[in-house]
Amino acid sequence: MQPATMDPADEPASMLWGLDPIFSAFARLYVRDLLHMAESTQVPGIYFYNLHPIYKVDVLGTVVYKRERDDFFCYGVDDGTGVINCLCWKNDLFKEAEGPTKSGGNGSDGAEGGFNPVAELEKLRQAQQGRCRLEIGELLRVRGPVKTSRQQQREIMASTYYKVNDPVMAVQIAWMMEVPQLYRQCYDKLLELRPNATGDSALSSLSKATNIIKDFFKQRSVTRFRPYDVQDLLQPLISSQPQTASADTEPVAGPSACQQLRQLLKEALQILQDEGVVYRKVKSQDEVYHVTAHDTDLRIAIKDVIREDSQREKYAEKGCHILHILSAVRQRHSLNVSKATLELVLKSLECNSDIVSTSDSHYTAF
Repeated sequence: MQPATMDPADEPASMLWGLDPIFSAFARLYVRDLLHMAESTQVPGIYFYNLHPIYKVDVLGTVVYKRERDDFFCYGVDDGTGVINCLCWKNDLFKEAEGPTKSGGNGSDGAEGGFNPVAELEKLRQAQQGRCRLEIGELLRVRGPVKTSRQQQREIMASTYYKVNDPVMAVQIAWMMEVPQLYRQCYDKLLELRPNATGDSALSSLSKATNIIKDFFKQRSVTRFRPYDVQDLLQPLISSQPQTASADTEPVAGPSACQQLRQLLKEALQILQDEGVVYRKVKSQDEVYHVTAHDTDLRIAIKDVIREDSQREKYAEKGCHILHILSAVRQRHSLNVSKATLELVLKSLECNSDIVSTSDSHYTAF
């Protein structure tokens, strides 16, 4: 039977796969599900179980057939739901153990209770060989990515594998109790990775608001603005929020759309200030914000401080420390310039070759 492929229309975008914690884990799925998972059309080697992106798995089962080659073992593993092929590569230590044993000299090296490294290494090789060479009927645990071979068969390319000694079936019982819980708690819960599948959360609305304002700065080359200049840009974020109350429920008192808009704008401006994108040169009742990237006066003030102070003997060798520059700019330009704002301007000046960094925190002028 040829494995299925995912319908491109139903497949989540690959940039969202990392949001699913299962994507970074070894999924303990039944072999039956491994054989029937749909393969991604975006990235071959990625598979989906209930829209969970999966590429590496953890399987415990009984060896039902085996094949050995010079570089690898090929085991058929049966976990009770199906059989999957596991390609288990031999490492260099195992290959050396299969070759002719090289004597480390006569027996005097480890005589009378001494430590014989050659003998101990040989014991290690034998122990590893015993854990990696399995016979039919023995229990194997294997971890690794899932692949589809040229014969269109699913197989596991083992990154780790070993024989499990389980005389009283304690490991198998624990496994059989754990895996159904993982299915109930994780795998069978449909994780919707589409960004617009559910209502916008407060966090996503805030992120959208900051991006809208940043785009407005770039498109209009804004140098200064007041909150009411950008307030209307955020109106669609308020009007598009879903209504949580149903028609047959009593209306619940809450903030009006205007209040929500003002609160969203306030939080977005605070984030932009924390990032250094905007700052208030003078904190007064008239809220005027300066856009850092377009504030020519701030750039000139920072350049002047670095150019003048880097000529002083104290800063001639290493340049001016960022905290010294910040203190000087606050005295010369505005007390409200933050370190984040200063760092953005320093980065821009350095990209334009107006200044050069001599270390992570020191700058000097050319």
